[in-house]
Amino acid sequence: MRLSRRRWMAAGLVGLAQAQTERPVRVAMLGVGNRGTSLMRTMLSQPGVDVPAVCDVNEERVSRAQELVAKTGRGKPEGYQRGPEDYRRLLDRTDLDAVIVATPWQWHTRMAVAAMKAGKYAGVEVPAALTVEECWELVDTSEKTGVPCMMLENVCYFRNVLMVLNLARQGVLGELLDAEAGYQHYLPDHQFTSTGDLTWRAVYAAERNGNQYPTHPIGPVAWWMNINRGDRFTYLNSMSSRSLGPHLHAERKFGKDHPAARRVFAQGDVNTTLIRTENGLTVTLYYNTQSPRPYDLILRLQGTQGIYSGTLDKIYLQGRSPKTKGGEPEWESTAPYFERYEHPLWTRLSKLAANSGHGGADYITLHEFLRAVRHKTQTPIDVYDSATWSVIVPLTQQSVAARGAPTDFPDFTRGRWRTAKPLAVE
Repeated sequence: MRLSRRRWMAAGLVGLAQAQTERPVRVAMLGVGNRGTSLMRTMLSQPGVDVPAVCDVNEERVSRAQELVAKTGRGKPEGYQRGPEDYRRLLDRTDLDAVIVATPWQWHTRMAVAAMKAGKYAGVEVPAALTVEECWELVDTSEKTGVPCMMLENVCYFRNVLMVLNLARQGVLGELLDAEAGYQHYLPDHQFTSTGDLTWRAVYAAERNGNQYPTHPIGPVAWWMNINRGDRFTYLNSMSSRSLGPHLHAERKFGKDHPAARRVFAQGDVNTTLIRTENGLTVTLYYNTQSPRPYDLILRLQGTQGIYSGTLDKIYLQGRSPKTKGGEPEWESTAPYFERYEHPLWTRLSKLAANSGHGGADYITLHEFLRAVRHKTQTPIDVYDSATWSVIVPLTQQSVAARGAPTDFPDFTRGRWRTAKPLAVE
């Protein structure tokens, strides 16, 4: 029997409330490569956090992580490095409140599921899952155990994203209509090793064609549009351009006769996806890591009273913003809007977050995860968000393979989106 959302949260969170709020939150790291180490550094810069254990298949990384923690005066964490399944031995510990999963993508779901079954909050890097089945496994496990799972989507905590969330909540843009966003980040060196072999990320691009990394752009849009909290994504259509970028990059780097230059990639250089919501809002979502271009998440939001553009860092509001001499709408600076509509999280934490990754967003993301762990409350990005944003990966692959055919979103909330309250601005 499935519990209601309120009942499973109450049952599980009460069961987790064994730790005293005055003692440090105890968090283990699963994966301490580049990203995991960066997250651990940021977490250790926050008060009231201990790292009793770290896990990685690479012993040198484990040793490095242990030294980093020890240098903060917290004591040397125990290392787990006996192979890819050694994280299960770590999860048997009784002195952990949460784990952070920062491993290659294929391990995200299984580690998050194992953490929840062990009664530990799961903070998992993006995407949280790669298949529809994995998304449901996350949801089912969280509901059955009552343990939250938060995908650590840091773009949701960018300063401009939270300011626009505040604008949307206060109706400044009017009724929302449409958004445009994308992960457009040229990453040629993420495709091949120095010898021309595929990196673990590139294996997905070689074998699959869709939007492989949707959560950075869709997370903010979903928050703005109250997805799973009054509205839901219903279906998408997706198509990709031809694939030339990896081939051309390999030719430049290794030469035309190198095997890497002859490798065929399934992933088209540019993927474009259209999404429609139950309430009639639309989203255009882009994915492009194979074509030379400056980094751009776009993050454009259109309402009945105006529009915000993240690319331009400009805003236009009907009746407020200036017009040209010819009477045409004209963009204006967002500076006065940041002064008036700054999100409370940035007001409180901007100085503390200043030296962390992604302009301070990593600090605030972990702060919000740790706050939920400390107080045994639901995480702001919940398991339904984590599944809904991640499922775009397999759904776009299905749609591209079917010549852009409409592909339905699962309703991971099982209808509870109709009565769930919008995310609070606090």
